[in-house]
Amino acid sequence: MNLNYIILIPIIPLAVFLLLGIFNQKIKPGVSGYVGVLGLTVSAILSFYTAYQYFFAHGKVDGVYQTLVSKTTWMNFTDTLSIDMGVLIDPISVMMLIVVSVVSLMVHIYSRGYMKGDAGYTKFFAFLGLFTFSMFGLVLATNLFQIYIFWELVGVSSYLLIGYYYTKPSAVAAAKKAFIVTRFADLGFLIGILTVGYYTGTFDFETLNNPEGSAILNWASTSFMGLSALTWALILIFIGGAGKSAMFPLHIWLPDAMEGPTPVSALIHAATMVVAGVYLVARLFPMYYFVEHGFALNIVAVVGAFSSLFAAIIAITQTDIKRVLAFSTMSQLGYMMLGLGVSGYEGHDGVGYMASMFHLFTHAMFKALLFLGAGSVIHAVHSNYLKDMGSLRKHMPITNITFLIAALAIAGVPPLAGFWSKDEILVAAFEHNKLIYFVGLFVAGLTAFYMFRLYFGIFWGKDTKYKHAPHESPLSMTFPLIVLAVLSVVGGFVPFSEFVTPDKVGFEAHLNYPLAGVAVLVGVIGIALAWVFYKKENNLSDRLVKVFGMFYKWTYNKFYFDEIYLFVTKKILFKRVSAPAAWFDRHVVDGTMNVIGNSTVSASKKIKGMQSGKIQDYAFAFIGGVVVIALVFIYLWTV
Repeated sequence: MNLNYIILIPIIPLAVFLLLGIFNQKIKPGVSGYVGVLGLTVSAILSFYTAYQYFFAHGKVDGVYQTLVSKTTWMNFTDTLSIDMGVLIDPISVMMLIVVSVVSLMVHIYSRGYMKGDAGYTKFFAFLGLFTFSMFGLVLATNLFQIYIFWELVGVSSYLLIGYYYTKPSAVAAAKKAFIVTRFADLGFLIGILTVGYYTGTFDFETLNNPEGSAILNWASTSFMGLSALTWALILIFIGGAGKSAMFPLHIWLPDAMEGPTPVSALIHAATMVVAGVYLVARLFPMYYFVEHGFALNIVAVVGAFSSLFAAIIAITQTDIKRVLAFSTMSQLGYMMLGLGVSGYEGHDGVGYMASMFHLFTHAMFKALLFLGAGSVIHAVHSNYLKDMGSLRKHMPITNITFLIAALAIAGVPPLAGFWSKDEILVAAFEHNKLIYFVGLFVAGLTAFYMFRLYFGIFWGKDTKYKHAPHESPLSMTFPLIVLAVLSVVGGFVPFSEFVTPDKVGFEAHLNYPLAGVAVLVGVIGIALAWVFYKKENNLSDRLVKVFGMFYKWTYNKFYFDEIYLFVTKKILFKRVSAPAAWFDRHVVDGTMNVIGNSTVSASKKIKGMQSGKIQDYAFAFIGGVVVIALVFIYLWTV
């Protein structure tokens, strides 16, 4: 299989970014939209061609999907330790090429209508190009350092897009918050990378992921606090992934990131950037599974399960429709981490890994659809809040139907895409950890409830009297909705287990009817409860709020985690640590230097007369010196 053309997939959006960025003031806004769409169309076509070539023509040898690498050495440290740049093609990188290219293309098309008339129209498409380039580079990386480089570029792109409305203080604050929180997480990632390189002698994914290779077999050479050095490295790498994928407790940046334009929310914070953490764990899955009997993988499972439940509970009480979807994203990412955490490695035992990647694939389609649908609604009513919405099905039929399809898909209603991937995650959890299974099952019910609370609140509910009659969005916005709705319907029928497995040997997955039936029943109960509470205007939800009282208040305020972080940073770190350190620096360190400097200046002022340049002064000093010396000699002679 020829890999030479694959470099064009990331290079094209990079060229779009450079073209639109450099000639920002010269390119007409309408033209920049077409340039962005054309560039992503070519990348998408190449991505689909790559998927066809890999999965159906040249990727499998003797029943095993091969890892194909084309790379060149960038920096050498030792004979074995180097940083290479190149492309790596295997089942999950090809799958991610499809996800990134499809969602990014739909967002580019959608943005032509959504951002029409915006003063920074061309700049916006330039930023989209930079992000897409970074994400393509991340999924094609051949080693840990290459993935880290593009990981940071994704962070920069996210910062630029979240803070796109730079005159809006809340958007600027949200961009800084996302950047700072993920930088703390990325510090752990970097330390983990350096630890892996030090103890294994390589950053290369092929070598690290070989279960029989020395990189894994020699992991026990050094230990710290009862765990091997590589286990600590994997935990630190997971911290980086948890920050990017908004896992608890590094989740606080994701809801605020909704300050960016809605297409950004769909692209970055629903389908592509936030799944980078899940992709990172999947990329190193053999290490997570084999090193110290999967200790780090158990941490992944627990954090994923808790994050999924935590975010789902908060999503029930939020009134900003984009924030509901943000916490929904966090919950579904927890599902994906959960799936990886309970997975085995060989054959059907790897169903958790397969299901996690399958859910990543299907979730990208229906969550992007939900965000773009929310953007269509916001575009029509000029508000993000449920209180300003209701009965929009009468005004926006296409948005209504497509949003309903996405809501049914994420609720796990068969035969839509979300049903198949979520069911397989629950099967894997049931086989490996019953407690995590019941958490996942409960979250499935909560997901169905809060999604249909959102759907009924927007499209049914009260008959709102709008100042301006809402209308359906233009074709440039509804076309991506229709495409993503179709993918949300048919995406689950992809025989994913035949393509993506941890050991790269496909297997035939079978539906577990009892477990599937229970999951569907729980989802239907969630939808039914939302129907009772929100389909028609009533006071049942207000009564329920009073019943839950303080718990509702805590949930609505996201369990005050933002306030906790602010307290820790301002009252403890800034006031108790930074302020004394600043005082010591200012008064002791700077004070000492100032005393030395001032003493030198004072002494120089006192003796500078000795260098006056006047001959009479020098003559007086000479004669005075001679007289003093003569007196000394006379005194010594007489004594």
